[in-house]
Amino acid sequence: MAEKKVYIFLADGFEDIEGLTVVDLMRRAGIQIQTVSIKAEKKITTSHGIEMFTDMTMDETDFADADMLVLPGGMPGTKYLGACEPLLKLLKDYYNKEGKIAAICAAPTVLSSLGFLKGRKATCYPSMMSQLDCGEALTDSVVVDGNITTSRGLGTALPFALSLIAQLLSEEKAKEIAASVVFTV
Repeated sequence: MAEKKVYIFLADGFEDIEGLTVVDLMRRAGIQIQTVSIKAEKKITTSHGIEMFTDMTMDETDFADADMLVLPGGMPGTKYLGACEPLLKLLKDYYNKEGKIAAICAAPTVLSSLGFLKGRKATCYPSMMSQLDCGEALTDSVVVDGNITTSRGLGTALPFALSLIAQLLSEEKAKEIAASVVFTV
């Protein structure tokens, strides 16, 4: 099986746990996940003031090898993601090719603003639910509808990451990773 490649897009103010849990668990599963700054520089500050460096900036690849694109939530990170024209163009192109896209917390509103959730089941952070233009807004921890996966927030970051691993590799691999980090449902 060819190695899977995922890109997670980080903006200043992204929710630490939502972004880094996905990175951590995917790397444990053997998925090549790259952190991508939507700024011209790799230095990002999380919503809780942690400074970090991403693996790359958006200008450093064309994302043609992506198996999935991921957006973490958090504020003001989600607003910055939603205002990043190169990211929005990439998401549209990727969606039109039926690529897998995932978003958690407030970030599903970015997908909604692009029309990706029309007629679909979706979820997001409770106070953002009214901003979802979707077929059916659910309160499930993780909602998968076709090539779109959405999740509610920090408390659902582990099930979200495990769902993405199951989609890319297998349910068995997701269960193995869950057991390795002592996560039970």
